[in-house]
Amino acid sequence: MTVDPAVLQELDRLRSRVPELKGCVLASTDGLVVAHDAHGLEPDSLAALAAAHLALARRFAHAVNHGALRESVVECDRGYITTYTAGQNTLLTLVTSGDANLAMVHLEARRCVRRLVRILTVEAKPQVRPEIPTQPGPSAPLARRTPMATLSSASPPNSTLSSNSRRQ
Repeated sequence: MTVDPAVLQELDRLRSRVPELKGCVLASTDGLVVAHDAHGLEPDSLAALAAAHLALARRFAHAVNHGALRESVVECDRGYITTYTAGQNTLLTLVTSGDANLAMVHLEARRCVRRLVRILTVEAKPQVRPEIPTQPGPSAPLARRTPMATLSSASPPNSTLSSNSRRQ
């Protein structure tokens, strides 16, 4: 897969503006790497984990009816992992050290995401992707099943046992 040089320039620009940045990965929501600047990190694993995390965070935002997810922050003992949605099908994940100014990370990452979205929109072909509904819709009731509903009415299950016990 060929990466647009403009995407790589944006990731370079982000690294120069956030010195605490240990690595970043631009990935599809399916967990595939689009581009990365992840020295010392495994970009494929990071992309897959970020996509799974994003999917879960989107479900969480939907469950509490807070609208579309824009970003997620994971704070660890030694730093931060921040993930930002970059359009419908792309996400940007940053790994920073613990001494990072999180407000500055957000500011620079959001600027980078806006530029990346413009770059990726020019490249992208239109795709139809189903949306997660924002309002809960009517759901079909579950079918009721009882143990007796699965038995045939022709022969009761204990009929052979009771007839054999009567003979003895």
